Amino acid sequence: MADTDSTTTAAASSVLPKLPEVGRWADEPDDVPEEPEAPSTSSETVAAEVNLDSLQIDESKKVNNFLDDPEDSKIQAVTAGDTPYTSAMRFEDLNISPELLKGLYVVMKFERPSKIQSISLPMILTPPFKNLIAQAHNGSGKTTCFVLGMLSRVDPNLPNLRRFNMEVLLKMGKFTGITSELGLPVDRANFRSREAVTAQVIIGTPGTINKWIATKKLATSNLKILVFDEADHMLAESGFKEDSVRIMKDIVKCSPKCQVLLFSATFNDTVKAFVTKIVKDLFVQEYNQLFVQKEELSLDSVKQYKVKVPNEHSKIMVIKDKIMELGQKVGQTIIFVRTRRSAGMLHEELSKYGYEVTTIQGALNQEDRDKIVKEFKDGLTQVLISTDVLARGFDQSQVNLVVNYDLPIKHDSPSEPDCEVYLHRIGRAGRFGRKGAVFNLLCDNRDAMIMEKIERHFNHYVTEVPSWESDEHFEDALKKAGLM
Repeated sequence: MADTDSTTTAAASSVLPKLPEVGRWADEPDDVPEEPEAPSTSSETVAAEVNLDSLQIDESKKVNNFLDDPEDSKIQAVTAGDTPYTSAMRFEDLNISPELLKGLYVVMKFERPSKIQSISLPMILTPPFKNLIAQAHNGSGKTTCFVLGMLSRVDPNLPNLRRFNMEVLLKMGKFTGITSELGLPVDRANFRSREAVTAQVIIGTPGTINKWIATKKLATSNLKILVFDEADHMLAESGFKEDSVRIMKDIVKCSPKCQVLLFSATFNDTVKAFVTKIVKDLFVQEYNQLFVQKEELSLDSVKQYKVKVPNEHSKIMVIKDKIMELGQKVGQTIIFVRTRRSAGMLHEELSKYGYEVTTIQGALNQEDRDKIVKEFKDGLTQVLISTDVLARGFDQSQVNLVVNYDLPIKHDSPSEPDCEVYLHRIGRAGRFGRKGAVFNLLCDNRDAMIMEKIERHFNHYVTEVPSWESDEHFEDALKKAGLM
């Protein structure tokens, strides 16, 4: 299966991360990490120099209050065998290295494990290392779970391990000296001439990782952890199932005890059944599971609204006169559209009115995408128009508003909503427990019907803004969302 030009990845330690969406009306999604610092390999970061007492949390200066509530979501854990697991209330409870603790507290600036972290990390880190299929809210800290699990298992003295989300990896592993590499699509000439992969952690797209393994550029012996982020998409028929399954089959031949971690915010019943079957049958070992009730998936920290407008032009007026004006006071905004054409049209219209906006979609080359995303993540731009290229895995803490200019629909059934994409879109706001608001713009009966189906799917009523023309109503909506 050919790779796309996305920077979302597959990781193994090796790990498999976030991969591009296909089969949507919009473009193939992309996760473009900002340019991270190179990991430190200096001997000056030895364990003896890490003063753990100085890293303890000052209870009077806590910022992320959501971490204090261990019962903030209903996570169902299904454990296999007799291995006892105790939730980790502190990162120190996990028996990880001082270097990793320093990365968590000093670089990542974490205070304590989130709900999903406190439950899943003991499962990942407690011998015997069992496979894990885990579902977690967007913004709940699931990336930290598998990165920390991966880094804790890598032996820095061994030169040949594998894959992950590079930005988080470099921050968390800054003091470990662990080496890493991105496995992204390249042209055939460069592929033939490249040397064997020697990094200890590799993050790559399934197609590239599969090619490396098939051409013996990437060895699969000594593999300790294989991670699939956005596992629902990578193992779905419309995603990267063929390459992902082939990778697992190749790895299990040489590393049958390799621990497999599959994380996603969404698992439909079909994919969930397939994932559990392949993990059970292929790796022939016990596995643990974590799942969140469907109605729990819509983040409580994000207030969702629907705005009924008379026509397409009114959508632009709502964004220009209400959302853009108010949004500048509360943080950054991402506006999701369904197609490249809509992205270009909206960008042109808003630019005519004097607003500075940037747009990202699949037709851009990688260099331009990287530049646009980095400017947004650095806070140089406040409003970003995007197709579903950024619906998954894009972390930016200052995004407080998400606008669905077009509701997400299934490519092969335009009258049906794509509820998984909807969940991933709204998850771009309110990251890690922060406040956020989502405005869904509806301009005809078809939009209203799709919105109703989304509400029924999540068993969650979306509040209607009484009038699309009222400044007061939009201000009140943002106040109720905790943003004003």
